[in-house]
Amino acid sequence: MRSAAALASLLLLAGCDRAGEGARAPARPAPPAAAVAPPAPGAPGGLPDERTPLAEAPFAPTSAQGAANVVQTYYALLEAGRAADAAKLRADGEAPDLSAYAEYHAQVGAPGRTEGAAGSVYVEVPVVIYGRLRTGAALHRSGKVVLRRVNDVPGSTAAQRRWRIERIELAGPSGAG
Repeated sequence: MRSAAALASLLLLAGCDRAGEGARAPARPAPPAAAVAPPAPGAPGGLPDERTPLAEAPFAPTSAQGAANVVQTYYALLEAGRAADAAKLRADGEAPDLSAYAEYHAQVGAPGRTEGAAGSVYVEVPVVIYGRLRTGAALHRSGKVVLRRVNDVPGSTAAQRRWRIERIELAGPSGAG
């Protein structure tokens, strides 16, 4: 009799476990998307394959390396979600819209040579943007950032003599620059 009661108890418990069999199992969270990496230097869409390392000596803020530092700061601010602060480094003062991005990163290359024109100095800095859109799609764009500053001409202000991002030229799908 005891074994029959024990068997009945086990069947009753087993039935309790099966009560929700018709119900759907809770959805498992989607696995995290694989990390997105930039193309290797020299590869299509990557930074130029510069074999000569940059000098690690201190640089003047008005030098080409000073311009590249502005680009690094700009993209670090964007990566941190601080688009309004990044906008202060642009000549147009416009903050890019980052709402489409789940992840946003940049690689900044070595600056080119400075070139002068009409009292201004220009320099181009190569950049690769990579990350992930909120849709889950990978983001890969490459191009250059063009910076401008006013030469040390009479009447120019300290603000005018600082590097500002004049424009960003990126290849690939449109998005924040």
